[in-house]
Amino acid sequence: MNKLKRILGLVWMALGPIAMTFLFIQAIHKVSLTHTDIERTNAILQWGIIIFIFFPICLGLMIFGFYALKGEYEKLES
Repeated sequence: MNKLKRILGLVWMALGPIAMTFLFIQAIHKVSLTHTDIERTNAILQWGIIIFIFFPICLGLMIFGFYALKGEYEKLES
């Protein structure tokens, strides 16, 4: 079970940057599809809020994965 926790730690650590990269690519793509300045402003605002909310979540995934890889969760009772 401890080996599984460490492997999943690597998965969580990789998932954070992958998710943020995906969000940035989607934001750039969706903003580039707008036609008017008002649409572009709204799209930038919406994606800015989305990225602002999900950045700490992705950072938390990376921290959680680091501690799992380090073995901190092996001390928990089953």
